[in-house]
Amino acid sequence: MWLSHEPIAGSVEAIAALREAGHRVLFVTNNSYAKIDSQEATLKSIGIPAVGDVLTSSGAAATLLKPGQRVLVAGGPGVVEAVESVGAIVAGRTDDDSSTDAQVASDANIDAVVVGFHRTFNFESMRRASAAVRAGATLIGTNDDATYPTSTGVIPGGGSILAAIATASGVSPIVAGKPNAPMGELVRRTLGTNDLSSCWMVGDRFSTDGAFAQTIGAQFALALSGVVNQAEADDLQMQHKFALVVKDLMGLAKHLGAAN
Repeated sequence: MWLSHEPIAGSVEAIAALREAGHRVLFVTNNSYAKIDSQEATLKSIGIPAVGDVLTSSGAAATLLKPGQRVLVAGGPGVVEAVESVGAIVAGRTDDDSSTDAQVASDANIDAVVVGFHRTFNFESMRRASAAVRAGATLIGTNDDATYPTSTGVIPGGGSILAAIATASGVSPIVAGKPNAPMGELVRRTLGTNDLSSCWMVGDRFSTDGAFAQTIGAQFALALSGVVNQAEADDLQMQHKFALVVKDLMGLAKHLGAAN
């Protein structure tokens, strides 16, 4: 849809065409940092109304929590929002430099540690999160994407932070975002159906988007507007037998008869 909040060519027109043709469009992202309304606002700023249509890896992680559980957040405001939305309690944040000794001591009473991308991760963050996990807290990653694309190149992603905490705690995490089952559950809840075989998942990375299509039983279209070129896409399609390779999102709209 965008790169550094700049729309990818044809994406805005493609969404409009799909909706005009009667298709429901969801925006399923492994971005865990931003709040829902922030992501909706970004889409609106490029010409795409999206209220109620944005699903994040933070929201997927929150499906694994129960009301009243005490959560240590090693992530951004999007994780905090998602945790609170299901009635769980943000008992601490590893990125909060103002944490008191009493708050840090209470990490031993944490039910879950939820990890997402944030730029303030440091040794103390890793120490607190891993200590809580070793004390019995469930380790949940919003996603395990090792890198995050920006307009100036890739930077370490939430998955790199998660890997550090998992290594320090000696515990394998439950990962919620694409291509994993918790995100699929969030999609099913949102659409109100368990059968997604008539749905299309379109994305630019097979390892997350294509694998997610397999997870939820949807058809997959690989877009060339991101991380792979035509030759790489052809090799992936031959290997994994998914439905379609398109130049960009408009290519899918045309395939579905939603655009000329």
